[in-house]
Amino acid sequence: MEIEQLEKVASQVRRDIVRMVHGCQSGHPGGSLGCTELLVALYFERMKLKENDGKVVFDMNGKDEDLFFLSNGHISPVWYSVLARKGYFPVSELATFRKLNSRLQGHPTTHEHLEGIRIASGSLGQGLSVALGAATAKKLNNDKGTVYVLMGDGEQQEGQVWEAATFAPHHQVDNLIAFIDLNGQQIDGPTVKVMNNRDLGAKYEAFGWEVISIEEGNDMAAVLKGLYEAKGRLGHGRPIMVLLHTGMGYGVDFMMGSHKWHGVAPNDEQLAAALAQLDETLGDY
Repeated sequence: MEIEQLEKVASQVRRDIVRMVHGCQSGHPGGSLGCTELLVALYFERMKLKENDGKVVFDMNGKDEDLFFLSNGHISPVWYSVLARKGYFPVSELATFRKLNSRLQGHPTTHEHLEGIRIASGSLGQGLSVALGAATAKKLNNDKGTVYVLMGDGEQQEGQVWEAATFAPHHQVDNLIAFIDLNGQQIDGPTVKVMNNRDLGAKYEAFGWEVISIEEGNDMAAVLKGLYEAKGRLGHGRPIMVLLHTGMGYGVDFMMGSHKWHGVAPNDEQLAAALAQLDETLGDY
């Protein structure tokens, strides 16, 4: 897809996010809005997915295709929207987000059998380990697919992340691309105040990772360029870590840059103000 087309998808995804969270008065809009460009670029341009007659097909095993794992599962609204807009399940189902008996729970789960979801996530710190397991299995099976995983920057305060960070280069898991959403915010405030991660790039390099940075994580062209660069560095014995600099709440002016929108739903007036800033490009559900 052309960049302009991807940007139109991103605008619609942002509309979906604020409407979903408003509809149930619960959820996490801030990080979801910030990671929109990445997930749109991955699913609509970068990832190799299984298709049949031009439609995506979900296979739980993920053989011979690229896989994506969302470690910071609380930003499920952006993932659900992208999956639906890609065709994994009906777009109309987005209206059931966080509602009784919905497959679209606040954190992704698997017992509802939602297409596109392979693990339950949201207990922070676990996603990198799961992605390493999937990437290692692909290498053992001579499967050429790439495994992608997204984590939050607040999540880097979890000890399990660093156990996985040690494992990956030691075992030369070089079919893995991990992302850290560097928006500098977590539920209780700025990450530098809650528990300063300091130089994450230097830390991962010291652990043996190859590190690249996407300085403008909300610019579609910059994200695409970074994804191509990361892909081109695979297969040389080292996992890839991408430091993705985004803005919390990006695209909605009164949500941008504030941890207060980590997990707060907009009211009716705020929803209207948010939608006024986001073009409806694919049709609302």
